[in-house]
Amino acid sequence: MTPSNRWAELKKLIGEELRHLITFKPSDRRWQMPFAAALASGLPLLIGAFFGRLDYGLVASMGGLVFLYSPATPLSHRMVTLMACAFAMSACYTLGLISHFVPVLMVPVIIFIAILVSMVCRFYALGPPNSLFFIMAAAIGAFTPVAAFQVPLMVGLISMGALLACLIAFFYSVYALRSQPPQPVAPLPTPSFEFVIFDSVVIGVFVGIALVLAQALQMEKSYWVPISCLAVIQGASLRAVWTKQLHRMLGTALGLLVAWGLLLLPLNNWTIALIMMALSFVIEVAVVRHYGFAMVFITPMTILLAEAAKMGHAPASPLIQARFIDTVLGCLVGLVGGICLHSPRFREVVGRQMRRLLPSRFV
Repeated sequence: MTPSNRWAELKKLIGEELRHLITFKPSDRRWQMPFAAALASGLPLLIGAFFGRLDYGLVASMGGLVFLYSPATPLSHRMVTLMACAFAMSACYTLGLISHFVPVLMVPVIIFIAILVSMVCRFYALGPPNSLFFIMAAAIGAFTPVAAFQVPLMVGLISMGALLACLIAFFYSVYALRSQPPQPVAPLPTPSFEFVIFDSVVIGVFVGIALVLAQALQMEKSYWVPISCLAVIQGASLRAVWTKQLHRMLGTALGLLVAWGLLLLPLNNWTIALIMMALSFVIEVAVVRHYGFAMVFITPMTILLAEAAKMGHAPASPLIQARFIDTVLGCLVGLVGGICLHSPRFREVVGRQMRRLLPSRFV
C-alpha cells in the first residue's frame, strides 16, 4: 500500500470515528418522562434535605432509578415489571451491604450478582439500562461504611425510594397512556446458551476483574471501575463497545469539568437536591440521543450521588482526578471484555469448556 493510500485510509478512519462522535439520534421521548424520572430520584433528596439527612435521601434516591425501567407496555405489565425491578434493586443493594462486613467475599458477591442479574435481564429481555443500575447499587452498597445495626435502615431507605418510583411511574403511566397507546407485550425470545449464560458469565467475570484491579491499585472509590466496565461491555457489537467506551471517556472528561465547577459553588442540602434533579432531567432527555453528551451530565450526577453527604469536607481536585482514572481503567477492562465477548474464537473455546460444566438441560 502506497503512502497516499495509507493516508486516505487513515482519514477515512478518523472521519468515521468523528461521525460516530457527533451523530445525534432522533427521539420521540416527551419531556414528561424525564420530568417524572427527575421526580422519582429527586423527591427523596428533597425529603432528606428537609429533615437534614441528605445521606439518607441519597440512598433512597438510588431506589428511584427503578423508574427508568418502565416499559412502553400496557399498565398491568408495566407495573409488574417495575415491582420486580424494585425488589431486584433492594436485593442487590442488600447483598452488597452484607459483603462489606466480609471483605474477602466482596469480589465473589459482585461477580455472582453481575452474572445472575445479567442472566435474568437477558432471559426476560429487559430493555435499557439493563443490568447497570442493579449492579451499581450492589457495588455502592459493598463500599458503604455502615455498622451492622444500620443495614435494615439502609435497605428500608432504598426500598422506600423504589416504592416511590413505582407510585410515580403509575401516575405517569395513567397520564401517558391517554395520549400514546401502549406497545403490545412481546413474547419472550427463546433463551439460548450463548446469549443468556455465556455472555452473562463473561460479563460477570470481567466486572470482577475490574474490581480486583481497582483494589490492587488501592483506588479509593473502587466501585466506579466495575460500573464503568459494565457500561462499556454491554455493547451489542464490538463497534458499539468501542464507540461506547470512547463516548464514556470523552464525556467523563468534560463532565469532570462540570463537576469541578459545581463543587466550587457554595452548595447546601437544598441546592444539591435541586441540581441533581436538574441533571437527571437533562440526562434522560439527552441519553437517547447521544451517550457521550449525556455522560457530560451523568458524571457530575454520579459524583454528587456518591459524595454529596461528605461535600465540603475534602478538596475537589483529588476527587475529580480519581474519578477520571476510575473511568479510564473501567473502560479499558470493558473494552478488553468486549473484544473477548465478540471474538468467535474465544466464544468457541471458552463456550465449549463452559458447556461441559453445565447440565445438559441448560445448554
